[in-house]
Amino acid sequence: MTFTLYPAIDLRGGRCVRLFQGDYDQETVYDNDPVAVARRFAGQGALWLHVVDLDAARTGEPVNMEVIRKMVRAVDCPVQVGGGVRGMERLQQLLDAGVQRVVIGSAAVDNPSFVKEALGRYGDRIALGLDARDGMVATHGWLDTSDVPAERLAKEMVALGAETFIFTDIARDGTLTGPNVEAIRSLAQVTGREVIASGGVRTNDDLSELARYRDEGVAGAIVGKALYTGAVCLDEALLSVKKEAGS
Repeated sequence: MTFTLYPAIDLRGGRCVRLFQGDYDQETVYDNDPVAVARRFAGQGALWLHVVDLDAARTGEPVNMEVIRKMVRAVDCPVQVGGGVRGMERLQQLLDAGVQRVVIGSAAVDNPSFVKEALGRYGDRIALGLDARDGMVATHGWLDTSDVPAERLAKEMVALGAETFIFTDIARDGTLTGPNVEAIRSLAQVTGREVIASGGVRTNDDLSELARYRDEGVAGAIVGKALYTGAVCLDEALLSVKKEAGS
């Protein structure tokens, strides 16, 4: 199995930002031009981009849609987008904009019938975003924490046809404290599906460690804050992951 590195671009108010543990009151603005950031990552060799519409995740309103369209047009690599995808209209809007893969999160708890329809219609162009706080699924921009265990929900989504999951340990997100490797491996094991790790990556060593488990279903990692702070250099990280995957 291959292991893919996904540079992350989080959008809020048309700008490229990062939150600390998903807290909207702890925001750092890293760039006012997300399209330029997308071009930079693609130019450094990124094979995919991971984009989150934080405004849509919180309110359901796709206020960053035009920015997303421009980003997709600006790069040659595929783009996956999540945030506020709670119905077929929003999903179709993103696909029509050229987004290759759409990430569905809160709807897995709130509207499983929509998830079933989306998976049945679009298959591997859908990824399920599982964001967990103490093992329980958090929804609506992480503002609400459900009483649903992430692994139980994942198994329910597999039954509906899910093939790809993005797992975020909220306690690690934006903290540069390292990914929750144990939880990521466990989710891959219980689902038998591909899991993309998100949250906490701080060094190339973290990425290499995750890549070691690619044959267990750990299919990639999303890197955000570490890229913006310079803790991880994208071209070096890509080489590190390629080396580990080839070993």
